[in-house]
Amino acid sequence: MSELPLDDGPAARDPETILRRLPDAERESFLREYRAGLDAAHEVWRYRQLQEVLTRWNLVAITTSQPGYADALAEARSPVAPGETIDEITARRTAR
Repeated sequence: MSELPLDDGPAARDPETILRRLPDAERESFLREYRAGLDAAHEVWRYRQLQEVLTRWNLVAITTSQPGYADALAEARSPVAPGETIDEITARRTAR
């Protein structure tokens, strides 16, 4: 498994950077959660909620940009035959 470039610098929670790195399919969800976090941040005691949204979506952006992510996700979602053992599943998937 490759090492993820976890960045905890200022760009890690920059909404523009996160949005740019996200796949198109994830952008609307990010914007919805980001706007909700912004609304919540108007209350001082809820500011951390915005930071948590940005941190979580930064991790999504890192994960989804990894080479082979889409293929691995499709494989994980592929059906298995009833009664198929874990050894059979592993052998079939590693043979690909």
